[in-house]
Amino acid sequence: MTILELHSFAKGKWVAPAGNLRPIHSAVTGEHIANAGSDGLDFQGMVDFAISAGGPSLREMTFHQRAKKLKALALYLQERRDQLYALSYMTGATLSDSKIDIDGGIGTLMVFASKGRREMPDGKVFLDSEVEQLSRKGSFVGQHICTPLLGVAVHINAFNFPVWGMLEKLAPSLLAGVPAIVKPATATSFLTEACVRLMDQSGIFPAGSFQLISGGSGDLLDQLGAQDIVSFTGSADTALMLRSNPNLLGRGVRFLAEQDSLNASVLGLDAGIGTPEFELFVKEAVREMTAKAGQKCTAIRRMIVPEAMLEPLAEAMVAKLEGMVIGDPSLATTRIGALASAEQKADVLAKLAILGAECTRIHGDPQSFRVDGADGDKGAFLPPVLLRCNDPDTSEMVHSIEAFGPVSTLMGYRDIDHAAALMNRGGGSLVGSVITNDPEVARAITMASAAWHGRLYFNNRHSMAESTGHGSPLPHMIHGGPGRAGGGEELGGIRGVMHYMQRTAVQGSPDILTAIGDVWVRGSAEITPPEHPFRRSFDEISIGETIHTDSREVTLADIEHFARFTGDTFYAHMDDAAACANPFFPGRVAHGYLLLSFAAGLFVEPSPGPVLANTGLNSLSFQKPVVPGDKIHARLTAKRKTRRTDEYGEIRWNVTVYNQQNEEVAEYELLTMVAYSR
Repeated sequence: MTILELHSFAKGKWVAPAGNLRPIHSAVTGEHIANAGSDGLDFQGMVDFAISAGGPSLREMTFHQRAKKLKALALYLQERRDQLYALSYMTGATLSDSKIDIDGGIGTLMVFASKGRREMPDGKVFLDSEVEQLSRKGSFVGQHICTPLLGVAVHINAFNFPVWGMLEKLAPSLLAGVPAIVKPATATSFLTEACVRLMDQSGIFPAGSFQLISGGSGDLLDQLGAQDIVSFTGSADTALMLRSNPNLLGRGVRFLAEQDSLNASVLGLDAGIGTPEFELFVKEAVREMTAKAGQKCTAIRRMIVPEAMLEPLAEAMVAKLEGMVIGDPSLATTRIGALASAEQKADVLAKLAILGAECTRIHGDPQSFRVDGADGDKGAFLPPVLLRCNDPDTSEMVHSIEAFGPVSTLMGYRDIDHAAALMNRGGGSLVGSVITNDPEVARAITMASAAWHGRLYFNNRHSMAESTGHGSPLPHMIHGGPGRAGGGEELGGIRGVMHYMQRTAVQGSPDILTAIGDVWVRGSAEITPPEHPFRRSFDEISIGETIHTDSREVTLADIEHFARFTGDTFYAHMDDAAACANPFFPGRVAHGYLLLSFAAGLFVEPSPGPVLANTGLNSLSFQKPVVPGDKIHARLTAKRKTRRTDEYGEIRWNVTVYNQQNEEVAEYELLTMVAYSR
């Protein structure tokens, strides 16, 4: 077969491998399939290219424009994913495994694209807090903002997810406006290279947005500075080595790590034989042992079950595992493919030997098992190995050694406190799960163990039909964990984007903060529009445009009519004596919703025009009651503009309602959809 020569993508060009080439072998056949080598790459030049070309081009776009490009890239890759599936088999992955990696990565791009459009502004500054009034009269205010780092993100990824591992880091980085240099693990880098080639061919992102190193990273880390960030996934030993780089330490380079994790799953005391939870636990435990041949950072390594359930659990799991077909991952009948490399297989076997000193093997013999459609001696195959630890309190290795393959250990617990203590013995994990139908069990374990876990996953008969599984990191939720898990966080929706941005406190006058954040700040200068703002298109309206309405008297007849018409006859509106006895009211008062209706009547422009719909209101508050005879008026100010579709955008208006003494009685944010200029 033709040996692939894996290229790097540096400074906008594909660079052939050079120097001391590293051979890459098929996980299935052991054949030499590719060469990788990065000798001769100009790492300083790659950093400079990212900073001088990629960064400015990305930052020229708004968050929404970058989000649209993420969606376009996701759709482009989705149409071509069959090309990636074909290569993925050589990593040892079955089609199901490949979908976790490839489809999962594409899906992550889609989620960040969606969240970028829905939760971030159509601008270049992200407001991270509400405005803080720092002076008595409000002429000096402050706010936290986030802006993109001006450097480059270096993404060092693990071998087990050559596509998802890259895309789950790239999505938040590119959405933030920070270019990236991707360094995949060499063993499976041929799949990453194929994906990056598609990304380059798409032409969706500007030059310098992403680069690829196929091979070693050379002196790349020595070129980084305080505006750069390193995001690493892999072993704790490698993380420590990288984190200790003198240049990273000396120049304050940000470092994120997602590393070794001895994740645990607990079967609740309530989950006896025959319960849906018992069957669910077996299903999830077996799936986490066998998906990706156990090569998942979120896989269950320790199964913590009531002592009385050890034997039934072991029997149920062995029954499931015995039917698993191990073999060529391209075969439809194969359930468990190969590990990513012979080196990885050797590492798992070495870890099994260590665990064997404390544990008993109850299923799976690494020296004797059947492989369908492939040579088990040449490929990196292993059977699922189920161990049992009879004394988890005194055992050490089972809580500290991770065999990164289809290996898991059963152990018993006495009570919930004991179960939580065993979970915590892992020293910090990416995810811990609890299968229980008892909310009190869930609460007790949360209080005892949340500090040691990046994610706690609870499942039972009510959620099992829709749950995504113990081992599925979701773009919406953080992926990371404390302690030995590395202390970093990835994903987590917009939280993940914030890792690539600098949070800055800005202080000044309301006008200054309005200009910086492109959101009207109370106290800023008002702009008088040439006509009613509801007669003006989205493009014509400027932030700060304000109108002041005429006044309207609120009468007792209005209050009583509103009460009868709506059915809201709460005593504060209808019973003067009862209202006077209430510490909040001086007597009968107007309904809050009546005031909103009157305010709308005061500022609305009834004729057809650019305003298409009122879609909601936010942050409604009532400051002072309105009594019969009060006269109210409103101020309407354009607060924020966001483009939503090709036809219309959203304008958020600050609405403040006052009485005849100009005392504020209500305030809220009104959302309207407004057509663009034609």
